[in-house]
Amino acid sequence: MTARRRLSPDERRKELLDVGAHLFAAKPYDDVLMEDVAERAGISRALLYRYFPNKSALFAAIYRQAADRLLDGTPIDPAESLLEQLSAGLDVHFDYFAANRHTVLAANRVLAGDPAIQTIINDELAELSRRVLDATGLEGPARDTVSAVLTSWLVFVRALCVDWLTNEAFSRAELHDMSVGALLGALGAVTDVDRFLGAEG
Repeated sequence: MTARRRLSPDERRKELLDVGAHLFAAKPYDDVLMEDVAERAGISRALLYRYFPNKSALFAAIYRQAADRLLDGTPIDPAESLLEQLSAGLDVHFDYFAANRHTVLAANRVLAGDPAIQTIINDELAELSRRVLDATGLEGPARDTVSAVLTSWLVFVRALCVDWLTNEAFSRAELHDMSVGALLGALGAVTDVDRFLGAEG
């Protein structure tokens, strides 16, 4: 165990999240032990459990923090091309998924039935969809229709990413192209996709 340092509760919690995030990214979920986190942070297991009652609670807090950071990194500007912004947003998410393969697979496979994890995933998808819809200015039935398309597309992209991380049957470039192509195809069935996404040219 490393030397223990005096930190405020907020500082200690942040450190534990950082340590945990590193370990969950480096190893499969089942291989990460709470005692590993405590040792790496230089604290006792008893103190660790005061902040997080179990491993799933620690992981959920880490995943919530990651989701919040991804949302911060993918703002939508109504004045810019939605297609370009969505394409850039995909790259932000793909960067995180590639760097945190074990974490993403844990959330989407090992803990797929965990209500806390599902809430985090659903909240992120809902916020991403809301941002795009707000940028379009759509209202009424048109907004509802496009909302259904966006929600389904985001679920599709997440499933595709999990397959990419698990099987590596296609490249990251192909992943990107499939994701964009799926969106264009789905939206093209219900709206003027060039006007909607600023995809002229």
